[in-house]
Amino acid sequence: MKTSEIKEMTISEIEERLDAEKQELTRMTLSHHISPLDNPMKIRKSRRNIARMLTILRQKQLTEK
Repeated sequence: MKTSEIKEMTISEIEERLDAEKQELTRMTLSHHISPLDNPMKIRKSRRNIARMLTILRQKQLTEK
């Protein structure tokens, strides 16, 4: 997910997407420990997407106050 796409979302949409992304990361990590994923780089992409969402969420929260 691109930064521009995240910036267009509302705070509640970002929080919902963030929860879904965290669950997906947990699922991928656990399945990767059991048997290797086809593309383990998906874990890195997911972690970075979560970090992007958290950063933009924090920026939006600060500008709202």
